[in-house]
Amino acid sequence: MSFLFFILRSVRSSFLPCSLSEDYNLYRSSYVMSKISLKAAENLQKIRETKPLIHNITNFVVMNYTANVLLAMGASPVMAHAENEVEDMVAYAGSLVLNIGTLTDPWVASMVRAGKRATALQKPIIFDPVGSGATPFRTASAKAIIDKTKVSVIRGNASEILSLGSQQSTAKGVDATDSVQDAAVTASLLAQELRTILAITGPIDLVTDGTRVLNIANGHPLMPYVTGTGCSATAIIGAFAAVDTDYLTAAATGLSFFGLAGEIAGKAANGPGSFMIHLLDALYNMTPEQLETGCRIHES
Repeated sequence: MSFLFFILRSVRSSFLPCSLSEDYNLYRSSYVMSKISLKAAENLQKIRETKPLIHNITNFVVMNYTANVLLAMGASPVMAHAENEVEDMVAYAGSLVLNIGTLTDPWVASMVRAGKRATALQKPIIFDPVGSGATPFRTASAKAIIDKTKVSVIRGNASEILSLGSQQSTAKGVDATDSVQDAAVTASLLAQELRTILAITGPIDLVTDGTRVLNIANGHPLMPYVTGTGCSATAIIGAFAAVDTDYLTAAATGLSFFGLAGEIAGKAANGPGSFMIHLLDALYNMTPEQLETGCRIHES
C-alpha cells in the first residue's frame, strides 16, 4: 500500500477539502481496481495450473454447454446428481455448483445431501436459484437449499435474488423483471440476512457481501441470447471459488473473466449461434495478462 493511500485513508473524507476528497476517492477507486484486476489474473492462472474439479448438480438444458465452458477455461467438470453418490463425489471436488433449472424432488434431495457434505468439508457452494419466484415450488426449494446448507455465493438475476428475501418480486420464467439497480437497494441487507455473497447479473453485474459492493462492467449484448450463459457464469464462479477463499473477489473476478470473454467473442460473432462457439474459444484462449488488462471491476 502506498504512503499516500495510507495517509489519505487515515483522514475522514468529511474533513477533507472538496478537491482533495475527490482526488482521494479517485485514487482509492484506481487502487482497488488495480488490486482486483491482479487478483483476477492470479485466479485464472491458479485454475489453469490446478484444474480444480467442479461438481455440478445442474439442469438438463445447460449440462453440456456448462461442461464445455469449464473445460475451455481450464477447470475439470463433473455432472453427478444421483443421491447415492453425491456425497462421495463432492469430497473430491474443489467446489459444488447447484442449479435448480430443471428441478425435481429427487434432484433437490441430492442437492441438499451434497450441500450438507460440502458444508461439513468446508468446500464452497455456489447456488443458482433459476426461476425462483416464478412458482412456489421453485422458491421453496431454493430457500430449503439455503437453509440446510452453507451457501458461499448465490448467483442469479435480480428477480431471482429478490425472491429469496421477500414477496415483493415476481420472476417471469428465468427472465428478470427487476433490474440490477432495483436489487442493489436491498442487496446488501439481503446478503447480511442470508449470510452469503450475492452475485446479481445484468448489464452491469453487482456482487456484495453485505458490506462491500463490487460492480463488474464486462459483458456483451449477445450473452442473453444464448441459453445457459447465466448458468455458465455460476459454474465459472465455482471454478474461481475453488482457488480463491475470498468468495467476494472470487465471484467478481469470475464474472469479469466471463464477461470479457463475451466481449472478445462478440467481435467475431455474426449472431447468437456463432457467438456461442466463439465464447468457448475466448474462454480457452484468454491469458491472465489479458484478463488483468481488460478486467473492469469497481467498488461502490
